[in-house]
Formats: sequence, structure tokens, C-alpha cells
Amino acid sequence: MSSKQKPGLFRQWFARDSNGGTGTTTSAGSSKSRRSNGMGYGVEERSSLNSLEYRIFFKNAKGEYISPFHDIPLYADEEKNVFNMVVEVPRWTNAKMEINTKDPLNPIKQDIKKGKLRYVANVFPHKGYIWNYGALPQTWEDPKHIDPNTGFGGDNDPIDVCEIGSKVCQRGEVIKVKILGTLALIDEGETDWKLIVINVDDPDAANYNNIDDVRRLKPDYLESTVHWFRTYKIPDGKPENQFAFNGEFKDKDFAVEIIKTTHKYWKALVTKKTDGGPISCTNTTVPNSPFQCTQAAAKAIVEATPPCGNAVPVPNEVDKWFYYQKN
Repeated sequence: MSSKQKPGLFRQWFARDSNGGTGTTTSAGSSKSRRSNGMGYGVEERSSLNSLEYRIFFKNAKGEYISPFHDIPLYADEEKNVFNMVVEVPRWTNAKMEINTKDPLNPIKQDIKKGKLRYVANVFPHKGYIWNYGALPQTWEDPKHIDPNTGFGGDNDPIDVCEIGSKVCQRGEVIKVKILGTLALIDEGETDWKLIVINVDDPDAANYNNIDDVRRLKPDYLESTVHWFRTYKIPDGKPENQFAFNGEFKDKDFAVEIIKTTHKYWKALVTKKTDGGPISCTNTTVPNSPFQCTQAAAKAIVEATPPCGNAVPVPNEVDKWFYYQKN
């Protein structure tokens, strides 16, 4: 990369480090060579990891800026019901990273609460997130639509995904997944579907084809998933989360229909057939979208964030254990 192109750290290959980051080191404002991954997507990190300004912007195989929310296709193989997943949070990590739906190009950023970076608590026996956690692109849980299954509107985000394979993925990695089932979380009066999926490249992927396979081959994993979502906000002083269907998982076919519905809502959003309020629909490739922008405009959006710098240390309290027993 030339000196004129050095605004951030660009990577298309993901090597693990202990914080779920890039596995590379960089001095402030430096750049790294581009490396290819199987999916062809890459990311450009801006500012310093563990800072309020940290962002992960996305690029396609041509090196063009894209939105992970709008420009990455939902389907990796529609005929086989294989979907693309954007990994926001690697397994065992605590930083609550998410696709920022309100910023142009929707970079991944760390959630902020009361001016501070948000980390999920370790509610014993769980350390951080117990799956690779992320979202399906080109989906949207419409808050104006009352879900007949739950009686509540959507949570205004892309649909969430829990990937249960053996590999610990990286922030910003795009992987192909197959759907196994879903859990209907009711989060503060909003419908928040949690898909259970497995990476199609996982060595055991062929053994997992529906939610019952998870129950059979990974004993207590589904029960632990319900416990995790039920209790993860309790250390913040909030009550237990609730679930539709009494916390029972629905099967693959049910989950795929939910995905198709949220994809339909996304299409209406990105073509301005529905009002998304503060959601940014800025994209670079979506046909018939009035929000499509040029690469020059996209580059300006990215460069408005400071260059990549050295990571800020994670606060010690992030490793604290919390113990909870229901009365």
C-alpha cells in the first residue's frame, strides 16, 4: 500500500490474538499488506482498539468500501440455504462489538453506555460470549412490525447469530453458515431472534442439520445459551430477560422463514419504502437504492475516523466473575 493509502490497517486474513483482534501489530497510522481470505472480504481498522473511536470498515474483493449491513449478500448459496454471517464478537471475548446501524457504511464499533465502552459480564460459569456472535447481512428486525409469534416489535437491528463451531473467529470475519434453529428472546419489550448456526467449513458441520442435532451432540449447550441470554444483563442491575415459546428453540425451517421475513423488511428499508428513522442505509452496491454512494464518498466517510493506532489496555474489571442464583 502506498503512503497515500495509509489511513488504516487493512486485512483480508484473520490471525487470532487473545483479544479477538487481528493478530497483527501496528504503529499509529501504519498500514499492512493485503491478504486474501476464502470469502474475499477485508476490513480496515480505524483508531485504537478498546477506544471510543475504534471502527472496523469493510471492503469487498476489489478493495472497494462496502457496508456489512447492506452490501454483503444475505445468501452465500440460496439454493442450499447457506447464509453469510458477519462476525462481530469472537467466542470467549467480552467487548460488545456490533454493526453500527446509525453510522454511514455501518462499521463495527463497540457499544457505548453512559459514555463508557460496554463489555458483557462473566456470569458464572460463562466467560464472555459462548459462541462466535454476529449478524446476518441484509436483514432487519422492523420495530414497527409486531411479530405474531412474540407479540412484540423487532429490535431495529440485523438478526443476531450464534455460531457454534469449533473455530474461534475474528471480528469482521465473514463466514458461510447453515441454519440449525432459533431462540426468541424478548429483550426489554422487543423481539430479538437469536439464530443458532454452524460454519459450513467446520469439520463437524455435516453432522449438524437441525436444532435436535445440537441437543444430541453438544449436551447442555442449548440450555447454557438460554441461561446466558437470561442472565447476562443482571450484573447491570436489570431483571432476567424473557423468551417466547417458554425458552424453547424452534427448528431450522421455522428459523429460515424468520430470516426471509427480516430480509423482506430490509429490502423495504434500503429502497426507502419504509422509514428507518436514524438508521443509515448508505451503501455502495445495492441496486435501486436511493442511498447508494460513490467510492469517493465512501472513502471520505472512512477517513473521517482517525488512523489505526495501538490498542488501549482492557480494564481489569472485565475479567471479574459474577455469581447469580435465582431466589
